[in-house]
Amino acid sequence: MNIESLLRPNIRRLKPYSSARHEFAGEARIFLDANENPFDNGLNRYPDPVATPLRRRIAALKGVPPEQVFVGNGSDEAIDLLLRLFCEPRRDAVVVLPPTYGMYAVSAAIADVEVVRVPLLPDFEPDVEAILARADAHTRLLFLCRPNNPTGHLFAERQVKKLIEAFPGIVVLDEAYIDFCPEASLLPWIADHPNLVVLQTLSKAWGLAGIRLGMAFAQAPLIGWMNAVKPPYNVNQLTQNAALEALARPERMREQVAVIVRERARLAEALAALPFVQRVFPSQANFLLVRVDDPRRLYDFLAEKGIVVRDRSRQPLCEGCLRITVGTPEENAALLDALNAYANS
Repeated sequence: MNIESLLRPNIRRLKPYSSARHEFAGEARIFLDANENPFDNGLNRYPDPVATPLRRRIAALKGVPPEQVFVGNGSDEAIDLLLRLFCEPRRDAVVVLPPTYGMYAVSAAIADVEVVRVPLLPDFEPDVEAILARADAHTRLLFLCRPNNPTGHLFAERQVKKLIEAFPGIVVLDEAYIDFCPEASLLPWIADHPNLVVLQTLSKAWGLAGIRLGMAFAQAPLIGWMNAVKPPYNVNQLTQNAALEALARPERMREQVAVIVRERARLAEALAALPFVQRVFPSQANFLLVRVDDPRRLYDFLAEKGIVVRDRSRQPLCEGCLRITVGTPEENAALLDALNAYANS
């Protein structure tokens, strides 16, 4: 697949913004190019525009070359940039598979791009034939969330492979929750598929939602186009510093993930025993989708107890369901106490 043929014509003609820091190849001692305050307070200089040390650290952890790594202001920035690159407003379309992460459709709507919705099958797998039947020359992006939000389901590899190989545009594989089942990551597939973009994040397993650091992985030409259309300094220095510090201690992340996975199993078992719980769906993420009697009443009861969960009961295939994030052991105990009180009310 020729990726450049999918780009919007105005993007192919684009002359990206370039600062002197982009162009300067030597070792600099005095910076008089960017109209910064010269007095050093640790943050008086603009950050590295392409976050070179951070991308190198991520590349080493993920086993890919740095030129296949993009970093942005959350995965939402990567989603927005992909829409800008490949989708002509009021002409092109993207495909989403409800129930799924809502920002795919919201970002497309902001960009004035049509959203084609192909619901998941009852087993929460993609309907491959229906997706491909809806795709044409103007269907530019397909969003796959794996493990999926809000179901927690891990799409079968064979289904994803069929879509990557047959979809006529870019396949965006969102692996925001993949650290809870790391052996299932399809990141190595980018080597063989120029139309594949894999999204990951530091917001979930790494515990850094507050710094908003998202990652995109793809073959180098596609990453180059993402860097061409992003704002000049999209990842601030504080975020880069915090990310580098956390990534230097991957064992801390793995320890916390192990606790969350154990708590997920404990919570699923306890929830299944409650009389008003109809089903606890299997999950490969850090949350559980739970079908209950009268979900709104339960949601309101928990809110009164100061416990916030997510009501997903209006989403396709999620009728009657709440999505419950796995908390700390203490938070999960408080949740179960509240649920037992609800059962006895």
